[in-house]
Amino acid sequence: MPMHNNARRRTLGLGVVIALISARAVAAPAPAASIAPGDPARGQTLYGACMGCHSLDENDVGPRHRGVVGRRAGAVPGFAYSPALKASGLTWSPPNLDRWLTNPQALVPGARMFFSIAKAKDRADVIAYLARQR
Repeated sequence: MPMHNNARRRTLGLGVVIALISARAVAAPAPAASIAPGDPARGQTLYGACMGCHSLDENDVGPRHRGVVGRRAGAVPGFAYSPALKASGLTWSPPNLDRWLTNPQALVPGARMFFSIAKAKDRADVIAYLARQR
């Protein structure tokens, strides 16, 4: 049974609307990466694992961490960063720190850090602690 012109228009119109909605969904920007709020007191305890290479106030095997949240990567004076980290263009935002602590080599291939923190909650807690160290 042939479709009447009005029915055909409604069907085509619906198809166009679905196509537009689908195109918008594909073209929409991904939401900004966010991490769960962390517990800075627990993060201070977990930070002990970082202290084999880092300190809040002194450069050691790794650069000092006081003020790291919001700082440009590779910017602590007097620390010899890898060329890869210096050229990364990163700023240590909480989402970038989370990515870094998940897998530093995936975020910045050629970086010298290989230590990672497997659990998202642990990373969030360490980042919350570091965010308070101004």
